[in-house]
Formats: sequence, C-alpha cells, structure tokens
Amino acid sequence: MANKCVECGKKAIISLTYGPHRFCNEHFLHFFEKRVRKTIRENKLVEGREKIVVAYSGGKDSAVTLFLLNKIFGKNNPIEALLIDEGIPKYRNKALAIAERNCKKWGIPFKRFYFKNEFDFTMVDVMRKTGAKKIIGSTCAYCGVLRRQIMNRQAREMKASKLATGHNLDDETQSVLMNVMDADLERFLRNGPKSEGAKEMIPRIKPLYHCPEKEIIAFAKITGIKYFEQKCCPFKWQAKRNDFRAMVEDFEAKYPGMMFSTVKFLKEVKEGMEKKTSRKKIVVCSKCGEPCSGKVCKACKMTERLKK
Repeated sequence: MANKCVECGKKAIISLTYGPHRFCNEHFLHFFEKRVRKTIRENKLVEGREKIVVAYSGGKDSAVTLFLLNKIFGKNNPIEALLIDEGIPKYRNKALAIAERNCKKWGIPFKRFYFKNEFDFTMVDVMRKTGAKKIIGSTCAYCGVLRRQIMNRQAREMKASKLATGHNLDDETQSVLMNVMDADLERFLRNGPKSEGAKEMIPRIKPLYHCPEKEIIAFAKITGIKYFEQKCCPFKWQAKRNDFRAMVEDFEAKYPGMMFSTVKFLKEVKEGMEKKTSRKKIVVCSKCGEPCSGKVCKACKMTERLKK
C-alpha cells in the first residue's frame, strides 16, 4: 500500500510525510478543502453573510484563497478582490495581469490600487533610498507596512466585513519563530488565523493558516489555477525572513509536522498569556486616521522618513 491512496487504493500522486498520508488527485483535493473549511469553521473566520475582500497579489497563496472562498461562500456572501500595485516593473504588473484574468474568469469584482497614487512614490523609489544606502531600514519592511495600510483603508472603503489574506502554515511558523527570537511579545500575540483591533481595522482572516506551502502549489496545479510563478520579489534579498524560511524548510524536512506543532504551541501559549498580558491599546493615527498603537502610525513615520 506504499504507493496507494489511503482513501480509495488508487495510485497516490502526493505523499504528506507528517501523517503520513498518501492521496490520489481527487482525495487530495478533498483533504485540502476539508482542512480549509475546518479552519474557517473552528476559528469563526466567516460568520453569516459577511462581505469578504481578498487581498490578491496574483501568487499561488492568494489565488487559492480567493478560489476557495468564492467556491465556499460565493453564492451567499459578496466577495471582491483587492489588488495592490507597488510599482515593481516586470514583477507585480505581470502578477496582477494574471490576477485580473482569474477574477474575470471566476466572475469576481476587483479593484486595483497603486502605491504611486496612495503615497506618491513606488517601491522602486523606496529601494533607491533603502536597498542601496541601507540608511533607513530594509525595503521589505517598508513594503509590508505600506501594503497593510492600503489593504485596511481600501477594504474599509469597499465595506468589507473581513479581509482575507493568503498567509499559509510556512508563513505563520516563520513569523512565530521570528517574534520569539526578537523577544517581541506584542507581535507574537498578534499571530493566529484571525486578527482584530479597533473599529477602524477590518478583521483579517487566514483561511490557509493550516496549509503548507507545498500543498498549496499542488492544489493549484491539480485544479488548474493560474498564478504568477516567480517565487521571489526582486527586492526580497534584503528580507530577514529569508533566513527563517530556510531554517523552517530544513527543520520540516528533518522533523515532519514541526510546523503544525509550532502553531499549536502558539495557540496554547496565547490562551494562557492573553489573560495575563496587557496589550497596547489600539488608537488612531493623528496624521492619517488609520488604526495604530501610538500617536503616529508606522506608515506615516516611514513616509516622512522617505521624504527627507
């Protein structure tokens, strides 16, 4: 039975070493979708006929997120895609071209927003001040903060009840370990399948929270979902996360199931710590009105720094 599907006995096309599980195409797709549905149900990611806005980059994770949310909720819940163009030539424009084609194919409305319109600069402009000179921080740090601000502001304008992202199990494991090694308790406690804050902050959900990256690729390939396959942003070489990604991949290969154990540990620690730890109160930025934990949000501080 080594090469047989555990459900039907047909030839297995995928082996999941942490189970171990072996599946044919049909039963792998069923297994994958069942896990996503369970994540949504157990964490109450979507309740009732809420409007769901999906942050869609054109990559595999957000493509599968949008595809499945539309399949599961599309008949009863309004679903829209939010596309963000940071202005990185030969990268984001190619990815978003695929994203727009998929949205049209699936009948999902979408809106596209540009860094240039939102901030009056692109990530190429940021790279010129950060990557080369390394004076005011890494390019990736700016991109993440600024993208999140656009996502929240525009999802609010789109009347979203929930903002879905394509974060997967690999991403979450990396984040947990980064927060531990940075001794960043505040960010550590923000991890999880759902995050909420002030009324100005649209609750964010991660339907692929328990899905390993390799399985997302397999799901997309089997179902024929088109996505932008260039793995890394051309500016990603600066990211601290790269080292944690390599570490997690190495440990998961040696100790299958390590990623699941990490997020389980996070859940158990949060349940105990959140009762004892006072978290920073979420207020609104005095400059832009977006939610933050201080007088001025990080995005505004970054944009001011870039203007100097």
